[in-house]
Amino acid sequence: MLLTFPRPGWWARLVVLFGVRSVEPLPDADPLLVQQAQRGDPRAFTEVVRHYEPRLRALAYRMIEDRDLTDDVLQEAFVRAFKSLDRFRGDSSFGTWLYRITYNACIDELRRRRRVIPLMTENEPEPADHRAGPEDTAVERGDLAAAMASLPAEMRAAVMLVDAEGFDYAAASRVLGIPPGTIGSRLNRARAILRTALGVAG
Repeated sequence: MLLTFPRPGWWARLVVLFGVRSVEPLPDADPLLVQQAQRGDPRAFTEVVRHYEPRLRALAYRMIEDRDLTDDVLQEAFVRAFKSLDRFRGDSSFGTWLYRITYNACIDELRRRRRVIPLMTENEPEPADHRAGPEDTAVERGDLAAAMASLPAEMRAAVMLVDAEGFDYAAASRVLGIPPGTIGSRLNRARAILRTALGVAG
């Protein structure tokens, strides 16, 4: 479900500054743990969630742009997932299924709050591991975060899944519930907006 592939230099830099591990796709959780979780074992479910949580947190944070609300949304997503374990049929990977639940929880929060997503500042550090080099400044990271936050939530999700997390279009379409072709058009528009916002030539 996950791929690695070459990216334009400007986008590779963007990904590095955001601190996501785009070149190391996350393998699926142990199928035996998933089966134990489906049988109602809470410890197994906790282990499965721990496996995916950093990536899910990165997605939720980019969608919500609020640390406290990100925690709330993830908690809601994990509760939904636990209650729905008996409905997981394996049509997609368990990780894709969890991404889908997390994405829906983010969209529900954004609709419920009808709030303007605040831009990240120097005082709001990113939740993921930072991998920026010493030459990268907080100002640069703020500019990049502001550019991402300027995107509509649906575009932001597509960018995170495909460009940052390495999902192929088919897997991303299952997470977002849209056709693969729509993933491509959203990415094209999002990348154009980001290039313009960051003053980067195509």
